[in-house]
Amino acid sequence: MDCEMACGLPCSAMANKGPAYGFSREIQNRIDQKYDQELESLLTDWLMLQCAEKMKDITRPASGKLAFQTWLKDGVLLCHLINSLSSDGLAVKRVAHHEMVFRQMEQISQFLRAAESYGVGKTDLFQTVDLFEGKDLASVQRSLMALGNIAVTKGDGKYRGDPMWFRKKAQENPREFSNDQLRQGQNVISLQYGSNQGASQAGMTGYGQQRQIIN
Repeated sequence: MDCEMACGLPCSAMANKGPAYGFSREIQNRIDQKYDQELESLLTDWLMLQCAEKMKDITRPASGKLAFQTWLKDGVLLCHLINSLSSDGLAVKRVAHHEMVFRQMEQISQFLRAAESYGVGKTDLFQTVDLFEGKDLASVQRSLMALGNIAVTKGDGKYRGDPMWFRKKAQENPREFSNDQLRQGQNVISLQYGSNQGASQAGMTGYGQQRQIIN
């Protein structure tokens, strides 16, 4: 029995991947609902300002998730973004428009590696397929927000845009103590816990043994 007789569909329909149904569609819908339209506008404003020097011909994409994905998916804009924030402008050394899919995905991967070196945590980074195949564009937004937060926090003059667009990360404030200060601290701890000089375990009974009372 051929496949058309078995399921009522032509074989070609089964060979090609169709739309997601059932459980997989439900999961994709949940992911899609996390995409923020207002955040898209903010990130678009930032990227246009941040990359304007290197990309003279940059144009604003149409509103919407698909247009935002298309704007970023070849990796060119992302690589120029991380280069504009890096100290030497060469976080990704070769950036070019490519027609070949694997070259575009490679540039996205280069951006992700450079973003991690810049300070974005691994847990804040999207996966290449999240952008290129549109698997999870909300995670792309989160990664760009994390990058913006770090850029504003660094305050090294590389950031372009309104500082209020992003949140400064908490700064570590390590303190260094001299040897004298450390010794004084040890003395304070010793006084707080008392001294054991002159003390002994004489007259103490072992755990579980009856105490002898001498009249």
